[in-house]
Amino acid sequence: MTVLIGGGTGLVGMHLSRLLRENNYEVRHLSRTRDLDAEFPAYHWDTKTGEIDADAMRDVDYVINLAGAGIADARWTDERKKLIIASRTQTTDLLRQNIENGNLKIKAYISASAIGYYGNRGEDLMTEENAPGDGFLSQSVILWEDAVKKIEETGLRTVRMRTGIVVSTQGGAIPELTKTFAVGVGAYFGSGKAFYSWIHIEDMSRMYLYAIENEKIHGAINAVSPNPVRMKQMVYDLKEAYDGPVLVMPAPEFGIKLAFGEMSHTVLDSTKVSNEKIEKAGFKFAFPDFLPAAKDIFAREV
Repeated sequence: MTVLIGGGTGLVGMHLSRLLRENNYEVRHLSRTRDLDAEFPAYHWDTKTGEIDADAMRDVDYVINLAGAGIADARWTDERKKLIIASRTQTTDLLRQNIENGNLKIKAYISASAIGYYGNRGEDLMTEENAPGDGFLSQSVILWEDAVKKIEETGLRTVRMRTGIVVSTQGGAIPELTKTFAVGVGAYFGSGKAFYSWIHIEDMSRMYLYAIENEKIHGAINAVSPNPVRMKQMVYDLKEAYDGPVLVMPAPEFGIKLAFGEMSHTVLDSTKVSNEKIEKAGFKFAFPDFLPAAKDIFAREV
């Protein structure tokens, strides 16, 4: 079986690609630069010109799209917001057009999504049936998923992975939360009571593989561990896993809002998310609790 991945060179993409290879899948990446000698052959695509290398799509069984500009990589100017949305919707539309026009016999389309869909929901537990929240994070995910639903309307099985914080030392939120640990200081944001829903990088990759191999899985899936953790507890667990002297202090909410503006929602919002749907579908988590997950990523540097 052949899997084509957009955004394959990112944090989840590379981990997933290696897992797929270990399970005897052929893996191809879509990239701005063609490089067939890369660890995973990379084929050219360009959303501005609407081009995808025809060789990339040949005999593909599954398409996974992880492409998208980083939510917290830069301050949310109007231009940055447009880029965040366009990088998700345009890549989705380009893949849809090529799937339709090529009359390809693809078995499933699996897309990244985000629990930002739910917005700031305090103590409430969110399932896939809950309505979206307010604000830019929610609106960006709504538009992203609307683009994916256009693929679903063709009759192709689609999955939308509403992903929480991916726990890894190689990228994402955890290196940002721990980057001052080396000098003996850590911080939690505001009151620290906000719920963070998270997933270990290995469980995340295994969930994509599980979605490929289980035809009953479709629609929105909350890709999070069974046990959301409050922000303050996450930092203290990271401190314990780091196994070094770290003084944890609060970072005042007003200071975070002043420094990051609207983007402060990425760290201050509380989103407590249920994963009952994927567990009922039979998926078993290797890392259901945060402290063992944190200890594992530091021990193995994954």
